[in-house]
Amino acid sequence: MSTYDSRQETVVRGQTVAVIGAGISGVCAAAHLLRQGLQVTVFERSSIAGGVWHYDERIPPDPPYPNNTPSHGDYRVSEPGEFAYATPPPEHDPDAGPGTAISEGPSSVDLEVQFSPPGPCYAGLKNNVPTYLMASALEPWPEGTEPFVSQKLVEEYIQTLSKNHGVDSVTLFHTRVDEVRKTPDGARWEIRSVTLEKGATGPRLTERTSYFDLVVVASGHYNMPRVPDIQGLKEWKASYPSRVTHSKQYRSPAYFRGQNVLVIGAGVSALDICREIDGVATKTYQSARGGKFDLPASLLPENATRVPEIASFTLSDDARRREQLGDGEPIPGSVVLKDGQVLDNIHRVVVATGYIISYPFLPQLHSDTTPITEAGEDILVTADGVMAHNLHRDIFYINDPTLAFVGAPYYVATFSLFDFQAQVVARVFAGKVPLPSREEMRKEYDKRVEEKGLGRAFHSLHAPGHEIAYVQDLVDWVNRYAVAAGDPPMLPHSEEWKRAHEEQKARTRGSFMPPEEVAKPAGEQ
Repeated sequence: MSTYDSRQETVVRGQTVAVIGAGISGVCAAAHLLRQGLQVTVFERSSIAGGVWHYDERIPPDPPYPNNTPSHGDYRVSEPGEFAYATPPPEHDPDAGPGTAISEGPSSVDLEVQFSPPGPCYAGLKNNVPTYLMASALEPWPEGTEPFVSQKLVEEYIQTLSKNHGVDSVTLFHTRVDEVRKTPDGARWEIRSVTLEKGATGPRLTERTSYFDLVVVASGHYNMPRVPDIQGLKEWKASYPSRVTHSKQYRSPAYFRGQNVLVIGAGVSALDICREIDGVATKTYQSARGGKFDLPASLLPENATRVPEIASFTLSDDARRREQLGDGEPIPGSVVLKDGQVLDNIHRVVVATGYIISYPFLPQLHSDTTPITEAGEDILVTADGVMAHNLHRDIFYINDPTLAFVGAPYYVATFSLFDFQAQVVARVFAGKVPLPSREEMRKEYDKRVEEKGLGRAFHSLHAPGHEIAYVQDLVDWVNRYAVAAGDPPMLPHSEEWKRAHEEQKARTRGSFMPPEEVAKPAGEQ
C-alpha cells in the first residue's frame, strides 16, 4: 500500500511499481527501482525495448487532419470488458526474448500496427547530442563508441541496459496500458492493460487488471502527431492521402526522388528530413511560422529554401475530377503563403509540426476543453497539449506523488538527464527521500510558472547552465538524506561532463533564433 501525507514532509512508501514504457526513460526508471529492492512491472506495447530509437520499417497509421484533442492519444483506448478478461498478468517468459513474433499473415500485421503504432525512427536517424553526454549512470557506452552513431547502435545501447539490469525479465511486451486510475479507497493504482497474444486461430487481445502502489509514466513525447488546422490541408490529404504524411511516418528519402517537397515545420525533425532528401528530391521548401524554437535557415542544405508560414492549400478544378496521380505528377493545386507567395508543382507534403503531450491512459487528468491558463491544480494536460501541468520538479504529480513522470524536459542530454530523474524516483519511492509538503511543492511550481511562463518552454532546459543546475538541485535534495538512509550519495555531473557539455553548447549556440529573424520572404537576407 502506498502512503502520502500532503500536510507535511512525508515519505512515500510502496512496494509494487508499474512503469509504463520501455524506452530509455522506462528502462532507467525500472533498473534503478529494482536496485532499490522494489517489485517492478514494465508495460511495453511494442515487442522490444528501445522506445523512440527502435526502428520499425512499417508505417504508423495516418493521424486525423487536423489532430484530435490530447486525450485521444495515437491509439483507440479500449472500453472495460471489451476483450477477454483474466487476472493477474501472465509471467514474463525469459526464454521467449523481447523479439518473439506474435503470429503471421497480413491480418496479424495490421492488428499489431493498430495496437502499437510504430514510432518515428527512420533508418538514417542519428543522435544529435554526443554519446559522451547522453550515457546512463547504469553503464557507459561500449569503449570506442563515436560521438554520433546510427539509430541501430543507440537502440542496442538501450536494449543492453534493459537486459543487463534485469528490466527485460520484468517487462510485459506487447502489452498496452489503456487505463490508470486510483482504487475507490485511494490506496492503490488500478491498471487495465491489453495484451496482444498468440492464439490457436490467430492473434487475440486479452484484457487484464492489476494493482500497484506506485506508478511511473515513461511513455515519451513522440506518440501523438500534431497536425495543424491549415485551410485546405485536410482536403489535400483526403484527395491524395499518400502524398501528405506526418514526419512520424517518414522512413526513407527514396519516396521523394525527383519530386518537389514541402516540409511544414522548422524543428529538428523537419531539418533532418530536409537533409536526408537533399540530392534526392528536386526541390525542397521548408515552411516556418517563426516559432521560438525554430532552427535557423542557415542549417538547411543547399537545395532547400525557407519560406514563410502557410495560409492555405487550394485544389484546382482538375483535381476534383481525378482520383489518382502518376508518380511524376504534382498535386494539382497551389500552396499560398502568408506573405502572398504561391508555390505550385508540389509533389509531396511532410507535416513535421511535432507532437502533442498525451497520456490517454490517464483520462481523468486530461481536459480537452480547458485552455492552458486555466489548468488549476488538478489537470495534467490541457486542450493545447504543449506541456504537463502540476508536476513537482517535472517529475511528481503534486496532488498525488505516488504518480511520477520520467522524461518530461526538452532540449537536454536526454539519456543522462532522464537517468538522473529515474534515480530520484527510485529513492523517493523506496522511502529514502521525503517529498516536501503539498503546499511547498505548489509554491515551488507556481514560482517556476511565474519565471518561465506556460507552454512548451516550461519544460525547456536549453538556456546556458539550466540543465546542469536542474540536475545539481536534484542531487543536493537526494543527498541531504542519503547518509541517513544508509545509501551511497547520488553522483552529480562530473567536471569533465560539464566542460564537454558547455563546449557542445558553445558549438550549437545560435541554433535557436528570435522569431523576427525566422521565415523571411524568399530572397531576403
